[in-house]
Amino acid sequence: MKQLFIDASRGLAGDMLCAALLELFEDREEKLRALNALGIPGVSFALSDAESYAITGSRLSVVIHGKEEGAHDHHDHHDHHHHEHRGLNEIFAIVDALPLSDALREDVKAVYRSIAEAEAKVHGSEPGLVHFHELGAMDAVADITAACLLIRALGVDRVIVSPVCTGFGSVRTAHGMLPVPAPATARLLESLPSYAGVIEGELCTPTGVALARHFAASFEQQPPMRVQREGYGLGKKDFGQLSCVRVLLGEDEERMIELCCNVDDMSPEAVGFALKELLRAGAADAWYEPIGMKKTRPGLLISCLCREEKRDEMLRLLFRHTSSIGVRETLCRRYVLRRGEEIVESAYGAVRVKRSEGYGVERRKAEFDDLARIARERELSLKELEAVLHDA
Repeated sequence: MKQLFIDASRGLAGDMLCAALLELFEDREEKLRALNALGIPGVSFALSDAESYAITGSRLSVVIHGKEEGAHDHHDHHDHHHHEHRGLNEIFAIVDALPLSDALREDVKAVYRSIAEAEAKVHGSEPGLVHFHELGAMDAVADITAACLLIRALGVDRVIVSPVCTGFGSVRTAHGMLPVPAPATARLLESLPSYAGVIEGELCTPTGVALARHFAASFEQQPPMRVQREGYGLGKKDFGQLSCVRVLLGEDEERMIELCCNVDDMSPEAVGFALKELLRAGAADAWYEPIGMKKTRPGLLISCLCREEKRDEMLRLLFRHTSSIGVRETLCRRYVLRRGEEIVESAYGAVRVKRSEGYGVERRKAEFDDLARIARERELSLKELEAVLHDA
């Protein structure tokens, strides 16, 4: 399983995370051009090599209408003293106009919405009524869009984030001195593992925490993994020691749980419904097998495969949707090929092709639904279509 570990033990800010993620790509300059090609209004990205406390890494600069990110206060996104403001709907209109996939657009909106909800709670308002000053709004749009695009481009199966180091003390904003972490950041950190650490100053921002909340499958220290690439996104402030976001990209033998139970009194329709509910709730797989049970009665073995964090939910569903009064658990590891998808242009139009690779194996397979649709439209057989795609 391909996984990304985000080390937030020395801070977590959107620009630092993006800089670290860019270091994971061999074609990072191409990825930087892709970010600039998004055409976020008034925004440009620049990546530079940097060094801090003998550690080399990268810094990402975001320039909005000629003004570099950081020239204003990151953390007071809704400064009412600024002459230009944007509401959530205006920001979403900007996001809707960007050349993003539907899934990526929803990622960006979900992250920004969580920031607006945190700001609204802090100020006793509603998310739709929160107004962000223009520079703060576009800072966040730039950082969030870039981070979402880069994480999705990595094609990871799982994102893990360490407990977040917030720093301590006070930070100056347009509303005066505020505690660290700032109120909106503290809201976003609710229910997540975090700690002050030893650095006096603000180490994490609402944007960084909101991105972590959206993508993280879990918040824990680095799990066992075979690291393939490492990236450092360096901060712009000097706290007297290294301030950075570190990211690790690697592989893990996936830890899974197999849950199974025996039944002999369920209808075929009920069994099918139970399997669909397990899969819909996030089971990695669900199936049944015919077995012989006590008193020589024929029965079924119903099984599902899930990650450890899904165990309790799967148990509830098994007891709710089957007639079993007992479920067995087996701990196991799953080894999978890396998966991806690409669009192939054929003589009959665009076809999605699934890719899988790893362990010295590489496979490509056309999406059946696309083949079936074209076969019906063109009155062709699946074999004829597969031959055309093989030559594409």
